[in-house]
Order: sequence, then C-alpha cells, then structure tokens
Amino acid sequence: MLRIRNVQRPTIEVTREKERGAVPEPGTVVTAKITKLFPRQAAASIVCVGPRAVRDKFTGIIRQQDVRATEIDKVDMHTSFRPGDIVRAEVISLGDSRAYYLSTAKNELGVVSATSDAGAAMVPVSWQEMQCPITGQREPRKVAKVI
Repeated sequence: MLRIRNVQRPTIEVTREKERGAVPEPGTVVTAKITKLFPRQAAASIVCVGPRAVRDKFTGIIRQQDVRATEIDKVDMHTSFRPGDIVRAEVISLGDSRAYYLSTAKNELGVVSATSDAGAAMVPVSWQEMQCPITGQREPRKVAKVI
C-alpha cells in the first residue's frame, strides 16, 4: 500500500534591508550645488558623498575662511562661487544641527561645473577663472584642479 504524505518543506526568504544612502563624514569629499551666497559664507546642497548619491537632504556651509588655504582675508564669496555652481568640497566638521561645514581650500577642491549667462557649460581657464565657450566672457571662480 502506497501512502502519500502532505509534507511541507521549510523555506527561507531573504529580503534586503532598506539600503541606507551615503552620509557625509569629516574627511570625506562631497559634491554639492551652491544654493545661496552671503558675504561671509555660501550655502550648498550636498548631492554626492564620494561617488555615491545621497538619499536624504544634507546642507553644507562653506565659510569665507574655508574657501582658500592662503590669503583668507582677501576671499570674496561672490567671486569664488555663484548659485547653481557644482563644487567638490571636503567635509571638515559636522557643523551645527542645520549644516555640515565644508572646505574648498585644497587645489583639487572648488567649482567643477558652472553655467554661463548664455546657458553654456563654462570651461576652466585658470585656477581662478572660467570662460563661456559661446561669448568668451570670463568669470571669477575658485576652480577645482582637474584630477
């Protein structure tokens, strides 16, 4: 006599935890978009930590003394950055509860992408100027050295 049993086999289900986005930490290099300029600082929205995009919204502040390593007292925020510029910066501290403190004081840090008034992507021509390829107009920036 043949009996067939109804046997249930144990199953294992593997689910991935919700992947956590990148979080800025002191010493990491971030990519940020300048949102506002003030006489002594620039506000930025952090979009990437290293090569990884962030999931949450993080705000950064670049203070006047953190723009360049030399001639700190001669830094003019309006000739270093413009709203909409994309910058590469290093996180120097967690700052306050509202924003991380960022620095562009190293040669490889600063503006990596900017748009001219004509709407074209500007080209770096020196460590302190970018040029519109359409109009030829030059604008001052704290330009990041290409690495």
